[in-house]
Amino acid sequence: MKALQFYGKNDYALTEVKKPEIGPGEILLKVKAAAICGSDLRMIQNGYRDVSRENPRIYGHEISGIIESVGNQVKGYHPGMAVAVAPNMGCGRCDACVSGNTHLCREYRAFGINMDGGFAEYVAIPQEAVLQGNVVEIDVDGGMTFEKAAVLEPLSCVYNGFEQVGIKPCDTVLIIGAGPIGLMHGMLARMAGAAKVMITDLNENRTALCKKIDPFFITYAGNDLKEFVMEQTHGEGVSVCITACPSPRAQAQALELLAVNGRVNFFGGLPAGCSQVTIDTNLIHYKQLILTGSCRASLTQYRKCMKLVTEGILDLDPVVSATYPLEQYEEAFLAAKEGKNLKNIFVF
Repeated sequence: MKALQFYGKNDYALTEVKKPEIGPGEILLKVKAAAICGSDLRMIQNGYRDVSRENPRIYGHEISGIIESVGNQVKGYHPGMAVAVAPNMGCGRCDACVSGNTHLCREYRAFGINMDGGFAEYVAIPQEAVLQGNVVEIDVDGGMTFEKAAVLEPLSCVYNGFEQVGIKPCDTVLIIGAGPIGLMHGMLARMAGAAKVMITDLNENRTALCKKIDPFFITYAGNDLKEFVMEQTHGEGVSVCITACPSPRAQAQALELLAVNGRVNFFGGLPAGCSQVTIDTNLIHYKQLILTGSCRASLTQYRKCMKLVTEGILDLDPVVSATYPLEQYEEAFLAAKEGKNLKNIFVF
């Protein structure tokens, strides 16, 4: 089969590899769509742990497809079934797993991260993923395309952050970062009844695209974010701030932009070597701020997002902005790196 294999920093190639063989409790998935994530770009640029020429890896953790075959012990799934795949698996034994947080398991495994993923024609779904419920049937006849199904994974991560800060009707919300993650945060904030949703970015093209997708969004691409926020909130600050970008400055500034009893979600992780951020803890103390982080998503959150899209509550069509065959991987990675589109997706 064709697969995009990665060997280390900026070292990858489209090659022919053996189609995965599955065991009695496993599923072989024929990939139909695999979206490119910012974490994929970081792993390409920086490498990832044990990935090398001797130990190549197939990236891609935002996956949907059609079941090609199932092992003789698999129940509830059959060849020809269209599915989306939540990428994160836990050990099933630890406190995180038994509380429903398999994505936070210390022995966590994920497609396209520390095991082979979806930038290939086929991917093997191991038994633990089958039994834990990572494979979810989708209704392609009902409007759930394979491309939108692939985007369920980042949407579920966004939903995790959304749950952490508890956006309520009439809240004012600031999202720093106008990429696909920032846009989906904006969609959820509007769904929750926020009175104002502000999306900011230094990239004017991205803020303009968010505004075009939904004129409700108040966008800003200037250099004085604090002045903008205070003008929009009559000097009060925002109820909620979400840092949907890997920026230490955004995290530090977020506290200054919050109103009394404000909540912040540090959604975007910071690059190695830049994660020590100086913040004014008196702002937390005197304004009674709540700081939250979020990482990946639970299976429950993934399935909630499936329902939001299937029921027409959230429209992911604007997020799916460009598709490529796997052979055009260089073009796809460049577009993702330069932020030309929102979600760039390989289709098979």
